[in-house]
Amino acid sequence: MNNGNSFIYVVDDNVSICRALTILLRSHGFKVETFTRASDFLAFKHPKLPSCLVLDIQLPDINGLDLQEAMAARKLIIPIIFITGHGDIPMSVRGMKAGAIDFLPKPVTAKKLLNAVTLAISKSKIQNKELAEISKIKRRIKTLSPRELEVFRLVANGMLSKQIAYKRGTALQTIKVHRSRVMQKMKAETVTELIHFANKAGITSSKT
Repeated sequence: MNNGNSFIYVVDDNVSICRALTILLRSHGFKVETFTRASDFLAFKHPKLPSCLVLDIQLPDINGLDLQEAMAARKLIIPIIFITGHGDIPMSVRGMKAGAIDFLPKPVTAKKLLNAVTLAISKSKIQNKELAEISKIKRRIKTLSPRELEVFRLVANGMLSKQIAYKRGTALQTIKVHRSRVMQKMKAETVTELIHFANKAGITSSKT
């Protein structure tokens, strides 16, 4: 694994822990950025690299679980590893249900942390690939005309060209032309692939 392309964030109000984790993670080739407050982490401009967050539960401004919720609200998608000296089962359940990779009690061993970080980075790479695909699909959607977008939505909801033509009171050949242009602009080889793109981008129609 090329750890130099991976970014590890550490949010812990204990400066000594931040320093120790920085030394450990950098010794394994990771780029590391530390914060003692959750608000500083949120204000940071996060590079688009595989990354994970090593997060303490108890922080001076907002706690780690609330930071996890704030990240979700901002669509800041970074896998989280919780570390805490004051955790309990309800806390761990809440964190894991919200998607945390692991919940490690302090003092955490180097092996357990590095195993969790490796898993988190693998997940981050998958998430980044997914987000890049969605972004590419949405850029293609922006090239569609209003009528082509309408046809795209209806095809994505399972309607045939003749059904769309009947529903819209339009000639079948006209719908076929729109559909062909949609396939071309979306770079879809098959209708199945087109539907896949629609699902990825959240393209649906409530008017079918």
